[in-house]
Amino acid sequence: MTEYGFWSLIPSVVAIILALRTKQIYLSLATGIWIGHLILQQGNPLLASFETLNAFVNVFKNEGNTQTIIYTLLVGALIALLQRSGGVQGLVKKLSEGSIDETPKGRLKAQLYAAITGLLIFVEANTSILVVGAVFRPLFDKLKISREKLAYLADSGSAPSCVIFPFNSWGAYIMSLLILNGYDQPFGVMMNSLVYNFYPFLAVAILLYIIVTEKDFGPMKHAEKRVFEQGKFLNDGSKPMISDEVSMIEPEEGTPKRAFNMIIPILILVTCMPILLLYTGWDAIDKTSSLPNQLLDALSNGSGTAAVVYSLTAAIIVSTFMYKAQGILKVQDSINLTLKGMSGMTSLALLMVFAFSLSSLCKELETGKYVAEISKAWLSPSFVPAIIFLVSCFIAFSTGTSWGTFAIMLAIAIPMAETMNANPYMAVAAAIGGGIFGDHCSPISDTTIISSMASATDHIDHVKTQLPYALVAGAASFLLYLILGLI
Repeated sequence: MTEYGFWSLIPSVVAIILALRTKQIYLSLATGIWIGHLILQQGNPLLASFETLNAFVNVFKNEGNTQTIIYTLLVGALIALLQRSGGVQGLVKKLSEGSIDETPKGRLKAQLYAAITGLLIFVEANTSILVVGAVFRPLFDKLKISREKLAYLADSGSAPSCVIFPFNSWGAYIMSLLILNGYDQPFGVMMNSLVYNFYPFLAVAILLYIIVTEKDFGPMKHAEKRVFEQGKFLNDGSKPMISDEVSMIEPEEGTPKRAFNMIIPILILVTCMPILLLYTGWDAIDKTSSLPNQLLDALSNGSGTAAVVYSLTAAIIVSTFMYKAQGILKVQDSINLTLKGMSGMTSLALLMVFAFSLSSLCKELETGKYVAEISKAWLSPSFVPAIIFLVSCFIAFSTGTSWGTFAIMLAIAIPMAETMNANPYMAVAAAIGGGIFGDHCSPISDTTIISSMASATDHIDHVKTQLPYALVAGAASFLLYLILGLI
């Protein structure tokens, strides 16, 4: 059993409950972090306060954390450039000309396009979310579709598509974990487990069903009614997860509205991702292996966060020269816009610092390990997949990380399935699907936060409106694991 036991759960639980109750996400995270350090410092409030401040500074000691914060700022820069160039407006105009209007059929098409766009960009989850938010937010505002709905479409299509089409950093990461846990042919294991990975498929199915039938329920139904009848993009008292400096930039009068001014930078961003994943992982490959194995090794060792930073930088540079060549923006104007866009993302960057601090705290308290260990007492072979899924859900929800959950649960699920004669592919799938479900629901997850940011909606409003849909897919997945385990 872990050193801190039940106490390791308290910081995350407090942060999540406070966030949902008060909608004060910064205060909630800070409180959870402080309580965690109070536990580590054996109840000394002064030392806990000092260590809380040190925890925020220590976030930047991790290269991946720093790169994530930098690409958050760069996203603001790219959004500002795309909007001022007239590219966003040009794409919205082109889509509108293609029979997308305020009729029910036009609204349905807009939502389908947004969902399909997110699913097709399976290279990287956050890239998928950011593209959907940047491209479709102006169109959704025009058609009076709620920003909560946009955040749901972006969030629920990102991670599931990265797992359903695992030819990306997600697939490489999962394969590396499978190798660590004794599988010599991780690709085959991953693809065989995909058949049993019910949550991603159900999440996408529910997403498409809601769009086609227009049968929203829960808080999302009220959000859609609010926007359509009152024209209010946000609830009273809610705040968008992005500064107006980014969300309200309009092109100068007389600027041509050309869709390719947005499409080309986005294509640069998306196509650079796999190339740069290979580049960042190339030094770690086994030069004596075959080319396919070298590519898989490079993907496994590539840095997703570094690849996003490099890709965004390339997109910004290309945009700057494109707009200069067309006489839309001078280089100095692009620089000023880049700085303005980055400044509009400082609140989100600060939130990332808080979220990373809590995640590091959970590792130190061994929260995930504690939950996994206590779950072993309930298990019988018939219930192995269902319980693995349930525990993975809870760990991901409590810690806000799907990848961290994969690392914890695959190390437990694989030997457990082998020793208890359970289906190993189903156990692997349950661990991965549960991690994605918990990540979707958690208000401290980076993908949930970025979905709120990209859609310019209130973060807690996004969590509350998405939660019922995720719970339906999660409950159905749990029942399927339970039934198959018993059979």
